[in-house]
Amino acid sequence: REGRTELFQEKTGLVLDAYFSGTKLRWILDHVPGARKQAEAGRLAFGTIDSWLLWRLSGGQHHITDVSNASRTLMFNIHSGEWDRELLEVLGVPAQLLPEVRSSSEVYGETTSGIFDAPMPLAGMAGDQQAALFGQICNREGMVKNTYGTGCFMLMYTGETAVTSRHNLLTTVAWQLGGKPLTYALEGSVFIAGAVVQWLRDGLRIIESSAEVEALAGQVEDTGDVYLVPAFVGLGAPYWDQYARGTIVGMTRGTGRSHLARAALESIAHQTADVLEAMEADAGIRLSELRADGGATANNLLMQLQADLLGVPVVRPRISEITALGAAYLAGLAVGYWKDVADIAAQWQAERRFQPALAPEKVLARRKRWQQAVTLSRGWSKE
Repeated sequence: REGRTELFQEKTGLVLDAYFSGTKLRWILDHVPGARKQAEAGRLAFGTIDSWLLWRLSGGQHHITDVSNASRTLMFNIHSGEWDRELLEVLGVPAQLLPEVRSSSEVYGETTSGIFDAPMPLAGMAGDQQAALFGQICNREGMVKNTYGTGCFMLMYTGETAVTSRHNLLTTVAWQLGGKPLTYALEGSVFIAGAVVQWLRDGLRIIESSAEVEALAGQVEDTGDVYLVPAFVGLGAPYWDQYARGTIVGMTRGTGRSHLARAALESIAHQTADVLEAMEADAGIRLSELRADGGATANNLLMQLQADLLGVPVVRPRISEITALGAAYLAGLAVGYWKDVADIAAQWQAERRFQPALAPEKVLARRKRWQQAVTLSRGWSKE
């Protein structure tokens, strides 16, 4: 790892970490008996889940991945659009292991007999978050989507420019449509979002179901200066502090369940704001709206808190299963069901827009207090 971090970030847009598959593949080759020998003999294949599905659906006829999935492996050069031989040498991975890299929207082959009554085209392939970005029709530079689930996953579309982050974000391939150029995104991940509500339910037991948190938090107008930093497993972007731990500050004898519930929801909105501020600084683009998806977007109070802290509208789409929709769009483009991206964009509809309603001076005060709480949480487990 020593001296290699910059090399990997420059070529892949990622941090050198065991989270990504390249380092895991190296471990398999070094520790699973016979794995390296089989790989070098061409009897072993590597792929992400998309390439495995394509392999199975095509009856083993096609070993293919797309540029967005390849860009998450630590082995793919996001600038050249190819597996990088220098990185493969560093990782000790034989090139013959790897799938062919193709665009995100084209016909790769057909289903094998026995799956359907007739062969069906296999078309369209993308990573989870990239598919959500496409499903949200974030196809203009500076457009951002955030998926609110157990964690949060934010992507800002940067077009044909691979923006190198100076604020601890990842640079990733967004998608490639057929023979058109590669497009890119900045990405930031929050480890704990909806999971903090699960903690209120299962850990503190102040609610019986996750759906109750909105009504409970709505019983008070603010948190009473209570801030909850849900760093249960450290902090993700833009801090990347594995030693941070969960912290609650500002409690008094007057603090009640409602204040804690509201502080939990605000923590999701604050963490999202942290990432989006880093994205704006990296891209030099001011956010105009945030397109939101994921299960937690059903919480209207959370969406309003998010709009208040960002100072821009938060838009919830009419169709909630946005990742599946993005995958369908990519496949439909490939087979000609939709003519072009403009045709797809015409399908997108907002279900609700949440407009910011908090005075700017109050936003600044709350953001400052949040940063103080984050500082207190950092480095805790080193002690």
